[in-house]
Amino acid sequence: MTSRDVILKAINAYLNISRLPEHNGLQVEGRAEIKKIVFGVSAHMALFEAAHKACADMIIVHHGLFWPGIVQPLCGVFGRRCAFLLKHGINLAGYHLPLDCHPELGNNAMLAKKTGLKNLQPFGDYHGASIGLRGVFKPAQNLEDIHAKLGGDLVSAGKAKINAAAIISGGACDMLRQAEGAGIDLYITGTRDEFVVEYCKEAGINFIAMGHYNSEKLGVRALMAWTAKRFKVRTEFIDIPNSF
Repeated sequence: MTSRDVILKAINAYLNISRLPEHNGLQVEGRAEIKKIVFGVSAHMALFEAAHKACADMIIVHHGLFWPGIVQPLCGVFGRRCAFLLKHGINLAGYHLPLDCHPELGNNAMLAKKTGLKNLQPFGDYHGASIGLRGVFKPAQNLEDIHAKLGGDLVSAGKAKINAAAIISGGACDMLRQAEGAGIDLYITGTRDEFVVEYCKEAGINFIAMGHYNSEKLGVRALMAWTAKRFKVRTEFIDIPNSF
């Protein structure tokens, strides 16, 4: 058993949450002492119910309940979610952009490791902060081989041999535009909007959309492993896919 505040203070510091303009960290307060933490990608009732069944004292997610600039009345779906957590004394903590861009266990860092991308550098400006990564393959990799590792939706519109790639997990297809003219052969993200196919053809860039959920599982799992090594708590990842 470990103090909730001790655990969250350590995670908050490690992910350096103060440098990004969001409400990261504790979002709903529950029990002060933690025996078990459930990790998941997104905060919703299916995860909450599974966590309660698993006897969790805290849930840590990538997509929390509270977002910058959005005021949510405590009614409807949102109200029922909060009420469930409060009724059962379950803490909820969320780490969004800090868990995307962390250089060691972030979603982008873990995807770079999975694909073998090297010489990593920051990529993708979002309100003055770099939230993605770019790097190179040494030697160059076949596009189809990279796609086989990641899965999802492939737009083949550039080189068959990939020297340089950029990764921004989640719903970052709009940031594809920042890859144009930057020497990027392949852009990897979670989602694909309508404009992507023709844009990639005109820019000569390949594109992989892994699915928002699938592109953001690895960072959550890495944070779980980091937490389990440092604190006397049980941990469990609950996988509830909600996109390809």
